[in-house]
Amino acid sequence: MALQNITSPHAHGPLTTAKVMRRLLLATLPGVVALTWFFGPGTLVNIAWSCLLALGCEALVMTLRRRPVGFYLKDCSALVTATLLAIAMPPYSPWWLILVGVASSIVVAKHLYGGLGYNPFNPAMVGYVVLLISFPVEMTRWAAPLGGGATVTPGLLQALQACFNPATFDALTMATPLDLFKQHGDLTVTELWLQYPHFGRWSGVGWEWANLGFLAGGLWLLYLRIFTWHAPLAMLAALALMSALFYQGGNPGGAGSPWFHLLGGATMFGAFFIVTDPVTSAVSTTGRLIYGALIGVLIFVIRVWGNYPDAVAFAVLIMNFAAPFIDNYTQPTVYGHKRDGGSKP
Repeated sequence: MALQNITSPHAHGPLTTAKVMRRLLLATLPGVVALTWFFGPGTLVNIAWSCLLALGCEALVMTLRRRPVGFYLKDCSALVTATLLAIAMPPYSPWWLILVGVASSIVVAKHLYGGLGYNPFNPAMVGYVVLLISFPVEMTRWAAPLGGGATVTPGLLQALQACFNPATFDALTMATPLDLFKQHGDLTVTELWLQYPHFGRWSGVGWEWANLGFLAGGLWLLYLRIFTWHAPLAMLAALALMSALFYQGGNPGGAGSPWFHLLGGATMFGAFFIVTDPVTSAVSTTGRLIYGALIGVLIFVIRVWGNYPDAVAFAVLIMNFAAPFIDNYTQPTVYGHKRDGGSKP
């Protein structure tokens, strides 16, 4: 009797890949709304353009591979990758920057390894890192948040102009709070907050609410059991612990408070929408705890002592390398066998 060989990801019961992907897209809405409120509609234009490009890249690759295009477009995996990449990018990014990122994510990181279920690295984070290394100026040019340097945000027409005719668009931009904190290590936390009003209450005007929005979406996904709590909680706990150990009471040379790191940058977005990727993360319960905790430690180490202030993408990709190794040593013992591989008497 020949058994049917079906590739991952596997679905059981009514929960299909397309349904999971659509719920992931819905869960990003609170965070996207917060980003749009404080930074303007640039993120929405990023998402729309990124999704169109992703569908085009997916269709092109499926045609070249002689696969049914419609079937693979309906699973919404390309839309999820495009949306996650667009959220991570600065608002009002030019069209060509998004094109390079989407092509790197869909064509290189996903389909050159065989497509969904075969990619060893998170596609959205691969695209983001390619852009961050190749175009550091464009990728660190964040718009000033409403109430933290900007009195009004650009409108939709200005956002479209910034994307498709960037040479004619001029907006108020500034470094992110994480970047400023790294650049001004000789100042106390209090001095930084007084000097830069867009630091907000804990970790930056707009950034705090965006992180809370992604936290709300992530908790909803946990409620739906789209993923387990192990990796996100381990990552957040490790990041909080590291920042508490090196905080130094806000003195110069300190690393920032736990709240600063938990509600700053892409922390909650990474914890619930990137770390939980079932294809590129560890699969056992113990493995997920180790995987998430090491990502939290790496995020803190790169933020404080590395060259990249946010560090979520780099930490995730490094641990994507290590996920198979973690799984090898954390898989539960098969019933009827000893841990060393021998059978029980």
